Amino acid sequence: MSTLRNKVQLIGHVGADPVMTNLESGKNLVRFSLATNETYKNAKGEKQTNTDWHNIVAWGKTADIIDKYVTKGKEIAIEGKLTSRSYDDKDDAKRYVTEVVANEILLLGGNQ
Repeated sequence: MSTLRNKVQLIGHVGADPVMTNLESGKNLVRFSLATNETYKNAKGEKQTNTDWHNIVAWGKTADIIDKYVTKGKEIAIEGKLTSRSYDDKDDAKRYVTEVVANEILLLGGNQ
């Protein structure tokens, strides 16, 4: 069961073109948002859709693949781990961020 610890798998659509950052250390970092949909029926039997947005981060070769092949609207599957961090913004307010650090990606669907 140790392989199941902190493992996230998501399938969804990319919300905006990924943004690549080349760090001074020479590493590449890409960030983007991913929308996942859950469909259910309400008490009246009507179909409802709930959309959740996830912040995705990828490093190295995974970042390079995302930067090259992933665009807004593309359906993808990712696997990674959930991370949380905090920082102080320009007004010294503490901000908290939860992200999925992707280590694998699968391009789904056709060309969109």
